[in-house]
Amino acid sequence: MKKHIVCFGDSNTHGYCADPTDCADGRDRFNENERWTCLLQQKLGDEYHVLEEGLSGRTTVFDDPLHECMSGLDVIYSTLMSHEPVDLLVVMLGTNDTKERLGANAACIAIGMERLIMKAKSVMAWKDGKPNILVIAPPHIGEGLYLVPEGDAMGAGCPEKSRGLAEKYEELCARQGCAFLDAEGIGEFNNKDCMHLTKKGHAALAEKLAQIIPGLVE
Repeated sequence: MKKHIVCFGDSNTHGYCADPTDCADGRDRFNENERWTCLLQQKLGDEYHVLEEGLSGRTTVFDDPLHECMSGLDVIYSTLMSHEPVDLLVVMLGTNDTKERLGANAACIAIGMERLIMKAKSVMAWKDGKPNILVIAPPHIGEGLYLVPEGDAMGAGCPEKSRGLAEKYEELCARQGCAFLDAEGIGEFNNKDCMHLTKKGHAALAEKLAQIIPGLVE
């Protein structure tokens, strides 16, 4: 059986493209030759099976009063069980948690991530019963968010909170025995809404993960 790599995240895992001119198809989702998950599959090869589990708007544990089914905690059990045996879970969440209406600062978002990780570890879907998790701190939301319409819906404080996530995530990964990657400086965000990966950003993230993942999976 191939090694199952489950990529669990939000719109940046789903492949949302905020700038259609950056996408080969001119649409609002990068295609299979552009998304980091698909590029990662190509780079890792046939020994691996990279599974896309990205949902736009997904949070770690927070319910969104404007959109249903956004809490990752609510679906992590079924997600892992549907793909068992899981060799590695890659989690990149936190951008949506910064929304003003959710009322969470960087410390609270990290507590949510840790709760999600603890739940994932408890699921009986792991190969040989051994949880194996890589947590990615997403790139920082740009200050330009305040200059675009999307910024109104996100609310105040998002860039500031996003800058505080990596430090908190790294600390919780040390406690929980998880691998950690800070995507700041690796995955480039666009200048349209300042919170979604560019095509270049997808490619760079895939390249970095292709270097890391073989060392994490037996």
